[in-house]
Amino acid sequence: MVTLTAFADEISADLQEQLDVLESEGIHHLELRGVWNKNVLDLSDEEVQKVRDIVQSRGFKVSAVGSPIGKIDILDPMEPHVQRFKRALQVAKVLETSYIRIFSFFIPQGQSPQSHRREVLARMAVLQEMAAGWEVVLLHENEKEIYGDNAQRCLDILEHRLNENLACAFDPANFVQCGVKPYEEAFPLLQPYIRYVHIKDALFAGGTVVPAGQGDGALRAVLSRLFAQGYDGFLSLEPHLAHSDRYQGFSGPALFHVAAEALKNLLGELGQVWQ
Repeated sequence: MVTLTAFADEISADLQEQLDVLESEGIHHLELRGVWNKNVLDLSDEEVQKVRDIVQSRGFKVSAVGSPIGKIDILDPMEPHVQRFKRALQVAKVLETSYIRIFSFFIPQGQSPQSHRREVLARMAVLQEMAAGWEVVLLHENEKEIYGDNAQRCLDILEHRLNENLACAFDPANFVQCGVKPYEEAFPLLQPYIRYVHIKDALFAGGTVVPAGQGDGALRAVLSRLFAQGYDGFLSLEPHLAHSDRYQGFSGPALFHVAAEALKNLLGELGQVWQ
């Protein structure tokens, strides 16, 4: 049975409103990226504890820390980012989650990703080494303009992982926006490494984000294949239906409902039970 979760900051900056809307949709997990107009890694110790207390008191759990780790230019110094990653590890421990989302660094416009491959892999190794012993899995998300924005370079990163504490967060819409066919081109290469799925769809024409199953993300095919192979992990709603940029997206309560219903309808078509 798969478990639904969501980037709840797409609903509202207010944590209680986030949980209210998730509860109305029957969703009892959230991927924590932001709350109270702060990124999750910018929360104070007291605020992280407050999030934990509120979430747990209402019967919710945090599926992952939706961190921005790896969303810096590959030419930017790594040491300040190392300190920020330490914070991500601490936050994940307090929130009792086993997953931290990460990225593989923005490539300067006009430069070849391959020319930065050595540095990318070295930085990814640093993150994995730091995560050792923390009982977390780092989920690499394919994202526009980073090294791992297409299937081949995602595979390159995963084939060079130090151990299984690095895995794939599969995002069909991001592949579409990079001109990659999610099912035909990306899924066959990355399937062995998929531990988490972001539910976001998009159109090749213009890259517009649309509800699940209404775009070119081949979500029916991707999910059907995953379910046939026994996938029972998280499906994380990241609708981006009203606004998106490099660091976050927003939908609002009404459009979040549209996104949630589209996913539930798709799961119904596939005969998949969820919780």
